[in-house]
Amino acid sequence: MSFRKIAPQELSENIIRVLKEDWMLLAAGDRQESNAMTVGWGGTGIIWQLPVATCYVRPQRYTYDFTEKSDYFTLSAFDPKYREQMLLMGTKSGRDMDKAAACGFTTAYAAGDAPYYEQARFVLVCKKLYAQDMEDKCILDERVRAVYPEKDYHRIYVGEIVEVLVKED
Repeated sequence: MSFRKIAPQELSENIIRVLKEDWMLLAAGDRQESNAMTVGWGGTGIIWQLPVATCYVRPQRYTYDFTEKSDYFTLSAFDPKYREQMLLMGTKSGRDMDKAAACGFTTAYAAGDAPYYEQARFVLVCKKLYAQDMEDKCILDERVRAVYPEKDYHRIYVGEIVEVLVKED
């Protein structure tokens, strides 16, 4: 199967639904080494007059190192038939195993050598614009603070969506 490129505003998927129900894979790295993890938080929109995607990664995650070192990252959505693979990608560490191989995923590369998987139904290819650690003093609602009993806050990444790849039928 192949992918075609579309403009970000042409994507008809509801990202809120995709993140909440299907999840996505955040992948970063290059052709030599990469890693991915399942994400259920994030968003898309317009910031600084650019189409962007926002994702969140805790520093203890293996994917954090790749996201830090890379100028690009991808967010990939999969059909529900890949639910078991999405669970594995979110619960196992790439430090201990080749998760993509265990899932039967074929790695491909987009702009900036950003890794993604050919089994995805669509991919957001993002160039990092901004990164900042969450801070306790900035949390304004106790419901948010309750998510962090260990105060192990995420780093927020904002990336310009430079390509949207959609699986051809």
